[in-house]
Amino acid sequence: MPELPEVETVRKTLKELTLGKTIQDVTIHLPRIIQLPSDTAEFRQKLLGLTIIDIKRRGKFLKLVIGDYVLVSHLRMEGKYKLARNEEPIEKHTHVIFHFTDGTELRYKDVRQFGTMHLFIAGEEDIQDPLRKLGPEPLSGAFTLKWFQDTLPRRKANIKSVLLNQSYLAGLGNIYVDESLFQAGIHPERKASTLQSDEVERLYDCIQVVIKNAIEAGGSSIRSYLNGQGEMGMFQLQIQVYGRKNEPCNRCGEPISKLVVAGRGTHICQTCQK
Repeated sequence: MPELPEVETVRKTLKELTLGKTIQDVTIHLPRIIQLPSDTAEFRQKLLGLTIIDIKRRGKFLKLVIGDYVLVSHLRMEGKYKLARNEEPIEKHTHVIFHFTDGTELRYKDVRQFGTMHLFIAGEEDIQDPLRKLGPEPLSGAFTLKWFQDTLPRRKANIKSVLLNQSYLAGLGNIYVDESLFQAGIHPERKASTLQSDEVERLYDCIQVVIKNAIEAGGSSIRSYLNGQGEMGMFQLQIQVYGRKNEPCNRCGEPISKLVVAGRGTHICQTCQK
């Protein structure tokens, strides 16, 4: 699933590709992708003749500002956007197509069919589901060391579960939680409430560094992720533990282990993360 760095990269590339384009028509091949409004004809009608004026992001969600509306889009496991000419063949699993007046199309492809789209009147998107319950983001002004120090000790779950919880901290997923915990030298099964103040501060710094580096690298192309221009991210070249089961740890040389924590496959170094 694309995490914050991947979605941020998609946001940047889509903004370059689609800003100022006007929607001439919308084709919907898989109605269940459109979660709001429930009537896909209404969804289409509201967008006709409107122009994309900005593309933002909240956590793992894209926010396409289209005229007086905001389209909140979640890519889930395999969702991808691609800008194409209208004469280009349509790829299999393309479920929604935004036809622009200049002869180009923004195509949404999703092999797993888990992605969602919600259309809101601008200004209402952040106070309704699915965005209203999201916590602060790792690089936002709301994610301060003091906030982290004040809130983390009250969390009774293991630290991996806490960091994966989007209502606590938005944007982190399996890859960047594993990487941040490794960088901080913290075992993912440690109860969040047991972390000492120096560990909390170290984890806070590591989360920010990992996310910044991942954004700069364009995200991680672990499975099928590509940005809006069809390009791979390159952060996988910097990954220390995620997906490296049985490979030697770059710090101590011991093999990387894989276990299940919070219901997710989790990669750790048993030596560096006691």
